Amino acid sequence: MAVPYQEAHESVPAELRDAFVQAGVRGWTIWRSGDELFHVIECENYDRLNAALEALPVNHAWQARMAEYLDVVHDDPRRSASKPLPVVWEL
Repeated sequence: MAVPYQEAHESVPAELRDAFVQAGVRGWTIWRSGDELFHVIECENYDRLNAALEALPVNHAWQARMAEYLDVVHDDPRRSASKPLPVVWEL
């Protein structure tokens, strides 16, 4: 059975992907377990990334599309229902 959220990610706009790279994203991985999503974003500066994306109409369109599938917006702490998770350990 196809999952609409996953299908949507088969066509992330090239303009948005380019904007991620220009804003310092080195990697972005999304995992799904049932209805739960987990993202790891490797970037130079997460606040700068969000500020850069905030100015882009392509990002606004993408976020509106993703809002159809999400209960909580994951990548904007100003609109999120929860605080970012604290780092416990990393290498």
